[in-house]
Amino acid sequence: MMAILQALRIPGLALRGPAAERSQRLAGVLSCVVALVLIVFLALPLSAILGKAVTDQQGAFVGLAQFVEIAGGSHFWHAIRNSLAVSCTTAVIVLPLAYAFASALTRTAMPGKTLFRGLALIPLLAPSLLPGIALVYLFGNQGVLKSWFPDGSIYGFWGIVIAEVFFTFPHALMILITALSVADARLYEAANALGAGRLRQFWTVTLPAVRYGLISAALVVFTLVIVDFGAPKVIGGQYNVLAVEAYKQVIGQQNFPKGAVIGLLLLLPAVLSFVVDVVLQKRQRALLTARAQPLVPARQRWVDLLSVACCALIAAGLLVILGTAVAAAFIKLWPYNLAPTLAHFDFDNMDGGGWLAFWNSLKLSGATAVLGTATVFTGAYLAEKTAAAPVARQLVKLLAVLPMAVPGLVLGLGYIFFFNDPQNPLHFLYCTLGILVLCSVAHFYTTAHLTAVTALKQLDGEFEAVAASLKVPFWVTAWRVTLPVCLPAVLDVARYFFVSAMTTVSAVIFLYTPDTVLASVAVLNMDDAGDTAAAAGMATLIVLTSAGVCLLFGLLSHGVRRRTQAWRAR
Repeated sequence: MMAILQALRIPGLALRGPAAERSQRLAGVLSCVVALVLIVFLALPLSAILGKAVTDQQGAFVGLAQFVEIAGGSHFWHAIRNSLAVSCTTAVIVLPLAYAFASALTRTAMPGKTLFRGLALIPLLAPSLLPGIALVYLFGNQGVLKSWFPDGSIYGFWGIVIAEVFFTFPHALMILITALSVADARLYEAANALGAGRLRQFWTVTLPAVRYGLISAALVVFTLVIVDFGAPKVIGGQYNVLAVEAYKQVIGQQNFPKGAVIGLLLLLPAVLSFVVDVVLQKRQRALLTARAQPLVPARQRWVDLLSVACCALIAAGLLVILGTAVAAAFIKLWPYNLAPTLAHFDFDNMDGGGWLAFWNSLKLSGATAVLGTATVFTGAYLAEKTAAAPVARQLVKLLAVLPMAVPGLVLGLGYIFFFNDPQNPLHFLYCTLGILVLCSVAHFYTTAHLTAVTALKQLDGEFEAVAASLKVPFWVTAWRVTLPVCLPAVLDVARYFFVSAMTTVSAVIFLYTPDTVLASVAVLNMDDAGDTAAAAGMATLIVLTSAGVCLLFGLLSHGVRRRTQAWRAR
């Protein structure tokens, strides 16, 4: 606390009387500005989808006629059945794999945990198109393992499922690692004392403690799959799903009203999953009490060996898919001529966007990281650490969690309908890189906001109380005290924004132009044009760039912790 007081004692900066009131008013104005930004770039685009869904292509109001027309077609219900089948099957496969991997990392003393965890999170660095491309090279018409899927059946249900397993595995793993990391050793000691075997301990102690984590992981996987556009577009073949159907209506047939209707339907499972998750979080009880003892895994040779084998097998599967896509980018003609080449990186002579797409993605990701981090931290600080404009602050808290329940494809549709209106004063943003940045910030806002709020909640409210008693402006407290303490979390938020913007497809697929085409979109376009090897090359660049940025942020975060976070060490 003395260090805080020293940081706040700046000669001539203390506010008196009206100046202090102006400081509070400024905090209120900034809270209103953040709330207004979230309304304009999140709430209004989503409401525009509803408006488009109840009008026809000429703009005349037709009520629910579009819904009735779509619901009356067998093609639509076939896409729904396919989406549900793929989503449920993926969840059934991913949950046991992620649980086994998470258990090995948290409940055993096996060696190499850091390595295995890093390998398991690699899919986060790749666009969802990459596993589809890799599966084409492995099991497609010219695949080296084509006999495993005769008659090209990889192009369909199982191709989508395998690609989605690769894409969603790390998301489920992170949730289950969190759920399994917290345990009371006394419960297991009591179970051993009562003679309960491993299986009985699992059903009576472990499973009840992690059931909410399992349900949350299942909901996340289900939602990610049902709204994903990339993998079904590349490997789905004639197996139509709801997300691809929305793309066809908007891009292929220019039928925006029907695209809006399907977008709203895609919103339903995401909203339902979000509501169920919120309800489960309220019902979940604390697993650790003041008397709890942390569970320390004991070394058990056979358990540790089996854990290593399990993790190695799963990690190998992920690396095979990633490695296949990377190898295809450097092979002259798969599988007939395996000579190395860099010809597939000559993007300027291929359809898709050229090297411009890659540089645009770098610009987009950098701008998203800077703008998103500044907006998120400012909004979170005003909502959590100031008392001015309570209505605006509550609105910020409400709107900040809304993107979690909004698929990127739906948000992109909303941006088309809202910003493409010539009557909109912000119409000038349409067809620019700026609208892609704003859409990306809105799409990934929730996770970044929750990260910033978690860091801010770790700080005692007495800091702001001391600053107020010293008549110090709130922005001085934020700059000299709060920001330095929360700097590691700020870097995590910036890294998250950069990598997410670099790999996203669904949120920007409707918004790009030939001048603002992105690397992830170029992967899709080159694959559609038959330049699959070039698509693999661009996907490889995305992975390498994301990995390099993560490494850079990791080193920067390590340096920040050593220089400014020494007080955290005992």
